[in-house]
Amino acid sequence: MVEMPGVLTTVQDQGRYGYMEYGVRTAGAMDMDSFLAANRIVGNPEHAAVLEMTLMGMTAVFDGDGVIVLTGADMKARLDDMPAERYVRIPVRSGQRLSMGMAQNGCRAYLAVSGGIDVPSVMGSRSTDVKCCLGGFQGRALKAGDVLETGKPETREHAETETARIPKERPVKYEHSVEVRVVEGPQADWFSGEARDQFFRESYTVSAESDRMGIRLNGAPVESLHGTDIVSDGIAFGSIQITKSGMPIVMMADHQTTGGYAKIGTVCSFDLPKLAQLRPEDRVKFCRISVEEAQYLYLHPEERRRSKPLALTMRTAGSSEAGERRRYRFQKYNYYYRHGGGR
Repeated sequence: MVEMPGVLTTVQDQGRYGYMEYGVRTAGAMDMDSFLAANRIVGNPEHAAVLEMTLMGMTAVFDGDGVIVLTGADMKARLDDMPAERYVRIPVRSGQRLSMGMAQNGCRAYLAVSGGIDVPSVMGSRSTDVKCCLGGFQGRALKAGDVLETGKPETREHAETETARIPKERPVKYEHSVEVRVVEGPQADWFSGEARDQFFRESYTVSAESDRMGIRLNGAPVESLHGTDIVSDGIAFGSIQITKSGMPIVMMADHQTTGGYAKIGTVCSFDLPKLAQLRPEDRVKFCRISVEEAQYLYLHPEERRRSKPLALTMRTAGSSEAGERRRYRFQKYNYYYRHGGGR
């Protein structure tokens, strides 16, 4: 039973796909890395519903025995009087109380329960779309007194087998300044080359008006050639709209299906979790890469988990190498990377 719901606690899964043409948003977890890690460690299927908590965690009492896992932001969770670690399986007993406070590091925390959160599936998803009162627990954020059911856990043998395959995961430490990779377009040509270069040079501050729909940014305005109003077209998770004021908005999990502002680029899906964990006044810088580079990094997660975004340079066979670079063959191209180098 929920005693204190926190600032914004909702049921989320991987999202509601296949209905954007009807105006139905995807929703789903903001930080997909933390969401998947929670289900993976607890032994649930990857699509199982979890609880997402923003800025401040919940307090709840368990009405039965089970196993929980906490991932994402550090909200100094306690199970009764004992600290509850992140990224580990924690057995719970009926009557125990989980208490969570303000996020000390990061913005969003995830609570997975063995068996998953059991709410009705709407259009193939249990995710909550708060603005549309759709899915989740009665289509809204949790309130004090709410009682959530859980599904049937995987068999013990299966869960133990799956857990044994999982390497021990370290709790993530989130930075107050991040760099994310962006593919230009689809309306990049609405901005001059100088304006685009400035956009990728500048560092932007996260506005307190940010939410699950979009990360609003403050900083140097991006000047367009002929305004930023376009005939509305599709929006993706990670689309970067430039408003009339020249300020960027990165569209997030609860983004609308279409929008009428020019989009200078799209944040790569593998960097979206960084944005999901930013707090007001944190800073973000954008790094321009090509579609081919984004595809390469998507297929090679070990290369993108570096302290700095990789700068990949495409060269034809036989070109001279500069600095210490390794060669990779991707499709018909040779790729070289240099740690933190320029394009």
